[in-house]
Amino acid sequence: MLEKIIIAGSGGQGIMLLGKVLAEAALLSDKFITWLPAYGPEVRGGCAHCMVIISDAEIGSPHVDKADTLIIMNQASLVKFKNRLKSGGLMIVNSSLAAVEDNPEIKSVSARFTDIAIGLGNIKVANMAALGRYLTNKKIIAPGNIVKAMKKIAPKGQPELLRINIEALNKGMEL
Repeated sequence: MLEKIIIAGSGGQGIMLLGKVLAEAALLSDKFITWLPAYGPEVRGGCAHCMVIISDAEIGSPHVDKADTLIIMNQASLVKFKNRLKSGGLMIVNSSLAAVEDNPEIKSVSARFTDIAIGLGNIKVANMAALGRYLTNKKIIAPGNIVKAMKKIAPKGQPELLRINIEALNKGMEL
């Protein structure tokens, strides 16, 4: 098994956190992983993306030329990364902030992740709703390991932050 993922959005949308949680959960699942963050010069509000590779075998390079999966959180990222998806790949799109065109060569799944996060009371958890949607489409990582990774990464003394992130993850899986 080899899964190459590019996660992209604007700075401040939790792109790096989404990748880090996914990578940590893959480690907990006894997988080999790489996580390669890339920040635009503007950081918050600018383009941000990360590349995650999950494998049953050692990984030679953390760079992803062509992804098996794209998780796209805004329109600018869709424009920038849509051609980096393999034919037959999966594209998960935040339809609150991006509009994807039909393409018979890929599987496109969209949901209003930002709207879901706003409904939960914290716009910053749209990333975890997108991660939940990913988990329902790719059965590579058990949701329980995602929650364990979230608990490991979450700031201590902020149980409400952890709770709302788990709730967003669950909402994404319910879609």
